[in-house]
Amino acid sequence: MTVPTVLVLDADPLPRLGRLTGRARVEHADASTLAERLPHADVLLVWDFTSRAVPAAWPGDGPRPRWVHTASAGVDHLMCPELAASDTVVTNARGVFDQPIAEYVAALVLAMAKDLPRTLELQRERTWRHRESQRVAGTRACVVGSGPIGRTIARTLKALDISTALVGRTPHTGIHGPEDLDRLIARADWVIAAAPLTEQTRGMFDARRFDVMQPSARFINIGRGGLVVEGALADALAKRWIAGAALDVFEHEPLTPDSPLWRAPGLIVSPHMSGDTVGWRDQLGAQFVELYERWETGRPLLNVVDKQRGYVPGR
Repeated sequence: MTVPTVLVLDADPLPRLGRLTGRARVEHADASTLAERLPHADVLLVWDFTSRAVPAAWPGDGPRPRWVHTASAGVDHLMCPELAASDTVVTNARGVFDQPIAEYVAALVLAMAKDLPRTLELQRERTWRHRESQRVAGTRACVVGSGPIGRTIARTLKALDISTALVGRTPHTGIHGPEDLDRLIARADWVIAAAPLTEQTRGMFDARRFDVMQPSARFINIGRGGLVVEGALADALAKRWIAGAALDVFEHEPLTPDSPLWRAPGLIVSPHMSGDTVGWRDQLGAQFVELYERWETGRPLLNVVDKQRGYVPGR
Protein backbone atom coordinates (compact mmCIF):
# COMPACT_ATOMS: atom_id res chain seq x y z
CA MET A 1 0.00 0.00 0.00
CA THR A 2 1.37 3.40 -1.00
CA VAL A 3 1.79 5.78 1.90
CA PRO A 4 1.07 9.49 1.47
CA THR A 5 3.90 11.88 0.71
CA VAL A 6 4.41 14.75 3.15
CA LEU A 7 6.52 17.53 1.68
CA VAL A 8 8.17 19.87 4.20
CA LEU A 9 9.16 23.39 3.24
CA ASP A 10 12.25 23.35 5.39
CA ALA A 11 13.49 25.68 8.09
CA ASP A 12 16.18 25.01 10.66
CA PRO A 13 15.73 23.11 12.92
CA LEU A 14 13.63 20.55 11.09
CA PRO A 15 10.35 19.32 12.61
CA ARG A 16 10.33 16.11 14.62
CA LEU A 17 8.10 13.80 12.61
CA GLY A 18 9.32 10.43 13.86
CA ARG A 19 5.77 9.41 14.77
CA LEU A 20 4.96 9.36 11.04
CA THR A 21 7.55 6.65 10.29
CA GLY A 22 5.92 3.98 8.15
CA ARG A 23 2.76 6.07 7.79
CA ALA A 24 4.09 8.80 5.51
CA ARG A 25 6.96 9.37 3.13
CA VAL A 26 8.53 12.61 4.39
CA GLU A 27 10.38 14.63 1.77
CA HIS A 28 11.99 18.04 1.99
CA ALA A 29 12.17 21.12 -0.22
CA ASP A 30 13.42 24.68 -0.14
CA ALA A 31 12.34 27.66 -2.23
CA SER A 32 14.40 26.48 -5.21
CA THR A 33 12.92 22.93 -5.33
CA LEU A 34 9.38 23.50 -4.06
CA ALA A 35 7.72 23.98 -7.48
CA GLU A 36 9.26 20.77 -8.80
CA ARG A 37 8.15 18.65 -5.83
CA LEU A 38 4.72 20.11 -5.02
CA PRO A 39 2.80 18.16 -7.72
CA HIS A 40 4.00 14.86 -6.22
CA ALA A 41 3.02 15.63 -2.62
CA ASP A 42 -0.20 14.70 -0.84
CA VAL A 43 0.45 17.07 2.05
CA LEU A 44 2.55 20.24 2.30
CA LEU A 45 3.88 21.30 5.69
CA VAL A 46 5.00 24.94 5.53
CA TRP A 47 7.53 24.69 8.34
CA ASP A 48 9.36 27.80 7.08
CA PHE A 49 6.48 30.18 7.77
CA THR A 50 8.66 33.19 6.88
CA SER A 51 9.00 31.98 3.30
CA ARG A 52 7.00 33.47 0.42
CA ALA A 53 7.80 30.52 -1.84
CA VAL A 54 4.37 28.83 -1.89
CA PRO A 55 2.44 31.34 -4.07
CA ALA A 56 5.16 31.31 -6.74
CA ALA A 57 5.46 27.51 -6.69
CA TRP A 58 1.78 26.56 -6.46
CA PRO A 59 0.93 24.30 -9.44
CA GLY A 60 -2.46 25.85 -10.26
CA ASP A 61 -4.73 23.39 -12.05
CA GLY A 62 -2.16 20.59 -12.12
CA PRO A 63 -1.58 17.87 -9.51
CA ARG A 64 -1.22 19.42 -6.09
CA PRO A 65 -1.35 18.58 -2.37
CA ARG A 66 -4.76 17.84 -0.93
CA TRP A 67 -3.86 19.56 2.32
CA VAL A 68 -1.52 22.43 3.26
CA HIS A 69 -0.60 23.14 6.89
CA THR A 70 1.39 26.18 7.99
CA ALA A 71 3.24 26.22 11.31
CA SER A 72 2.00 29.75 11.99
CA ALA A 73 -1.18 31.59 12.91
CA GLY A 74 -1.10 33.85 9.84
CA VAL A 75 -1.65 32.46 6.34
CA ASP A 76 -1.07 35.54 4.18
CA HIS A 77 2.44 34.32 3.27
CA LEU A 78 1.11 31.27 1.42
CA MET A 79 -2.24 32.33 -0.04
CA CYS A 80 -2.59 33.00 -3.76
CA PRO A 81 -5.64 33.02 -6.08
CA GLU A 82 -4.88 29.53 -7.40
CA LEU A 83 -4.66 28.03 -3.92
CA ALA A 84 -7.76 29.91 -2.76
CA ALA A 85 -9.75 28.61 -5.75
CA SER A 86 -8.60 25.00 -5.36
CA ASP A 87 -10.13 22.21 -3.28
CA THR A 88 -6.94 21.96 -1.21
CA VAL A 89 -7.62 22.30 2.53
CA VAL A 90 -5.49 24.83 4.42
CA THR A 91 -4.93 24.64 8.19
CA ASN A 92 -2.88 26.74 10.58
CA ALA A 93 -1.25 26.55 14.03
CA ARG A 94 -4.19 28.10 15.84
CA GLY A 95 -3.91 27.59 19.60
CA VAL A 96 -0.14 27.28 19.97
CA PHE A 97 0.68 30.96 20.31
CA ASP A 98 -2.33 32.40 22.18
CA GLN A 99 -1.05 32.43 25.77
CA PRO A 100 2.61 33.26 25.02
CA ILE A 101 1.60 36.27 22.91
CA ALA A 102 -0.87 37.46 25.55
CA GLU A 103 1.89 37.27 28.16
CA TYR A 104 4.20 39.23 25.86
CA VAL A 105 1.62 41.96 25.38
CA ALA A 106 1.10 42.18 29.14
CA ALA A 107 4.87 42.47 29.59
CA LEU A 108 5.01 45.32 27.05
CA VAL A 109 2.12 47.15 28.73
CA LEU A 110 3.81 46.90 32.12
CA ALA A 111 7.23 47.81 30.71
CA MET A 112 5.88 50.98 29.08
CA ALA A 113 3.73 51.97 32.05
CA LYS A 114 6.62 51.48 34.47
CA ASP A 115 9.18 53.10 32.10
CA LEU A 116 11.43 50.03 32.25
CA PRO A 117 13.30 50.80 28.97
CA ARG A 118 14.44 54.13 30.43
CA THR A 119 15.34 52.48 33.76
CA LEU A 120 17.62 50.00 31.98
CA GLU A 121 19.13 52.79 29.91
CA LEU A 122 19.87 54.86 33.02
CA GLN A 123 21.38 51.79 34.70
CA ARG A 124 23.80 51.37 31.80
CA GLU A 125 24.71 55.04 32.26
CA ARG A 126 25.07 54.56 36.04
CA THR A 127 22.60 57.41 36.53
CA TRP A 128 20.28 57.60 39.54
CA ARG A 129 17.13 59.43 38.42
CA HIS A 130 13.93 59.05 40.39
CA ARG A 131 10.75 59.14 38.32
CA GLU A 132 7.06 58.45 38.72
CA SER A 133 5.43 55.66 36.71
CA GLN A 134 1.89 54.91 35.61
CA ARG A 135 -0.66 52.55 37.13
CA VAL A 136 -2.18 50.13 34.64
CA ALA A 137 -5.20 49.29 36.80
CA GLY A 138 -8.12 51.40 35.65
CA THR A 139 -6.69 52.15 32.20
CA ARG A 140 -8.44 51.21 28.95
CA ALA A 141 -7.34 48.91 26.15
CA CYS A 142 -8.72 48.23 22.68
CA VAL A 143 -7.70 44.86 21.21
CA VAL A 144 -8.23 44.72 17.44
CA GLY A 145 -8.73 41.12 16.35
CA SER A 146 -11.21 38.79 18.05
CA GLY A 147 -9.61 35.44 17.26
CA PRO A 148 -8.08 33.20 19.96
CA ILE A 149 -4.99 35.40 20.30
CA GLY A 150 -7.02 38.60 20.66
CA ARG A 151 -9.41 37.01 23.14
CA THR A 152 -6.55 35.66 25.26
CA ILE A 153 -4.90 39.09 25.26
CA ALA A 154 -8.18 40.64 26.41
CA ARG A 155 -8.51 38.12 29.28
CA THR A 156 -4.91 38.71 30.36
CA LEU A 157 -5.27 42.49 30.36
CA LYS A 158 -8.50 42.25 32.33
CA ALA A 159 -6.56 40.31 34.99
CA LEU A 160 -4.46 43.48 35.37
CA ASP A 161 -7.71 45.42 35.94
CA ILE A 162 -7.48 47.04 32.51
CA SER A 163 -10.89 47.74 30.98
CA THR A 164 -10.68 45.99 27.61
CA ALA A 165 -12.78 46.28 24.45
CA LEU A 166 -12.44 43.64 21.73
CA VAL A 167 -13.02 44.50 18.05
CA GLY A 168 -13.72 41.83 15.42
CA ARG A 169 -14.82 41.53 11.82
CA THR A 170 -18.47 41.27 12.83
CA PRO A 171 -20.09 42.26 16.13
CA HIS A 172 -21.08 39.55 18.62
CA THR A 173 -21.89 39.54 22.29
CA GLY A 174 -18.84 41.07 23.94
CA ILE A 175 -17.21 41.89 20.58
CA HIS A 176 -17.49 45.22 18.79
CA GLY A 177 -17.64 45.55 15.01
CA PRO A 178 -15.33 47.65 12.79
CA GLU A 179 -17.73 50.59 12.93
CA ASP A 180 -16.82 51.06 16.61
CA LEU A 181 -13.05 51.02 16.08
CA ASP A 182 -12.37 54.76 15.83
CA ARG A 183 -14.54 55.52 18.84
CA LEU A 184 -12.81 52.88 20.95
CA ILE A 185 -9.22 53.75 20.03
CA ALA A 186 -9.96 57.42 20.69
CA ARG A 187 -10.58 56.51 24.36
CA ALA A 188 -7.94 53.79 24.76
CA ASP A 189 -4.68 54.02 26.68
CA TRP A 190 -3.48 50.83 24.96
CA VAL A 191 -4.28 49.88 21.35
CA ILE A 192 -3.24 46.32 20.47
CA ALA A 193 -3.26 45.03 16.88
CA ALA A 194 -3.92 41.27 16.79
CA ALA A 195 -5.89 40.96 13.54
CA PRO A 196 -5.08 38.69 10.58
CA LEU A 197 -3.68 40.34 7.46
CA THR A 198 -6.37 40.53 4.77
CA GLU A 199 -7.30 42.99 2.05
CA GLN A 200 -9.64 44.62 4.57
CA THR A 201 -7.04 44.98 7.34
CA ARG A 202 -3.90 45.87 5.36
CA GLY A 203 -2.70 49.32 6.39
CA MET A 204 -5.61 49.83 8.79
CA PHE A 205 -3.35 51.65 11.25
CA ASP A 206 -2.43 54.66 9.17
CA ALA A 207 -1.87 58.37 9.83
CA ARG A 208 -5.59 58.99 10.32
CA ARG A 209 -5.90 56.23 12.94
CA PHE A 210 -2.84 57.42 14.86
CA ASP A 211 -4.28 60.93 14.80
CA VAL A 212 -7.50 59.60 16.36
CA MET A 213 -5.61 58.18 19.36
CA GLN A 214 -4.95 60.09 22.56
CA PRO A 215 -1.52 61.74 22.95
CA SER A 216 -1.03 59.50 26.02
CA ALA A 217 -1.89 56.28 24.15
CA ARG A 218 0.53 53.46 23.36
CA PHE A 219 0.24 51.18 20.34
CA ILE A 220 1.31 47.52 20.17
CA ASN A 221 1.39 45.30 17.08
CA ILE A 222 1.80 41.54 17.53
CA GLY A 223 -0.48 40.69 14.57
CA ARG A 224 1.03 41.13 11.12
CA GLY A 225 3.43 43.80 9.92
CA GLY A 226 1.15 44.81 7.04
CA LEU A 227 -1.53 46.02 9.45
CA VAL A 228 0.55 49.16 10.07
CA VAL A 229 1.72 51.92 7.77
CA GLU A 230 5.14 52.02 9.37
CA GLY A 231 6.10 55.47 8.08
CA ALA A 232 2.91 56.89 9.55
CA LEU A 233 3.70 55.31 12.93
CA ALA A 234 7.24 56.71 12.95
CA ASP A 235 5.84 60.13 12.06
CA ALA A 236 3.17 59.92 14.79
CA LEU A 237 5.84 59.10 17.37
CA ALA A 238 8.12 61.90 16.18
CA LYS A 239 5.24 64.40 16.37
CA ARG A 240 4.14 62.95 19.75
CA TRP A 241 0.66 62.20 18.47
CA ILE A 242 0.97 59.08 20.64
CA ALA A 243 3.18 58.43 23.67
CA GLY A 244 4.86 55.22 22.54
CA ALA A 245 4.62 51.97 20.62
CA ALA A 246 5.96 48.44 20.44
CA LEU A 247 6.29 46.39 17.25
CA ASP A 248 7.02 42.67 17.14
CA VAL A 249 6.11 42.25 13.46
CA PHE A 250 7.07 44.28 10.40
CA GLU A 251 6.16 44.70 6.74
CA HIS A 252 9.59 43.34 5.77
CA GLU A 253 11.56 41.07 8.08
CA PRO A 254 14.23 41.15 9.32
CA LEU A 255 14.18 44.89 9.89
CA THR A 256 17.10 46.40 7.98
CA PRO A 257 19.79 48.32 9.90
CA ASP A 258 18.92 51.53 8.04
CA SER A 259 15.20 51.40 8.90
CA PRO A 260 14.01 54.64 10.52
CA LEU A 261 12.00 52.54 12.98
CA TRP A 262 15.19 51.83 14.96
CA ARG A 263 15.42 55.56 15.71
CA ALA A 264 11.72 56.30 16.24
CA PRO A 265 11.26 57.90 19.68
CA GLY A 266 9.39 55.79 22.20
CA LEU A 267 9.34 52.65 20.01
CA ILE A 268 10.22 49.18 21.33
CA VAL A 269 11.38 46.85 18.53
CA SER A 270 11.43 43.06 18.98
CA PRO A 271 12.29 40.47 16.28
CA HIS A 272 8.97 38.62 15.76
CA MET A 273 9.36 36.63 18.98
CA SER A 274 6.20 37.30 20.99
CA GLY A 275 4.85 33.76 20.54
CA ASP A 276 8.14 31.88 20.61
CA THR A 277 8.65 30.32 24.03
CA VAL A 278 10.91 27.42 24.99
CA GLY A 279 9.64 24.26 23.27
CA TRP A 280 7.41 26.05 20.75
CA ARG A 281 8.80 24.18 17.75
CA ASP A 282 8.09 20.84 19.43
CA GLN A 283 4.52 21.99 20.05
CA LEU A 284 4.14 22.91 16.37
CA GLY A 285 5.51 19.54 15.26
CA ALA A 286 3.23 17.64 17.65
CA GLN A 287 0.23 19.66 16.47
CA PHE A 288 0.94 18.73 12.84
CA VAL A 289 1.29 15.04 13.70
CA GLU A 290 -2.05 15.11 15.53
CA LEU A 291 -3.69 16.75 12.53
CA TYR A 292 -2.09 14.20 10.22
CA GLU A 293 -3.57 11.38 12.28
CA ARG A 294 -7.02 12.89 11.76
CA TRP A 295 -6.37 13.39 8.04
CA GLU A 296 -5.11 9.83 7.40
CA THR A 297 -8.18 8.33 9.09
CA GLY A 298 -10.64 10.59 7.27
CA ARG A 299 -11.70 12.57 10.33
CA PRO A 300 -12.41 16.29 9.92
CA LEU A 301 -9.37 18.49 10.27
CA LEU A 302 -9.19 21.20 12.92
CA ASN A 303 -8.02 24.78 12.34
CA VAL A 304 -9.38 24.86 8.78
CA VAL A 305 -8.78 28.28 7.20
CA ASP A 306 -11.49 30.04 5.22
CA LYS A 307 -9.34 30.71 2.16
CA GLN A 308 -11.45 33.65 1.04
CA ARG A 309 -11.35 35.39 4.42
CA GLY A 310 -7.76 34.44 5.22
CA TYR A 311 -8.27 33.04 8.73
CA VAL A 312 -10.04 30.29 10.69
CA PRO A 313 -13.69 31.37 11.12
CA GLY A 314 -15.12 31.75 14.56
CA ARG A 315 -15.84 34.38 17.14
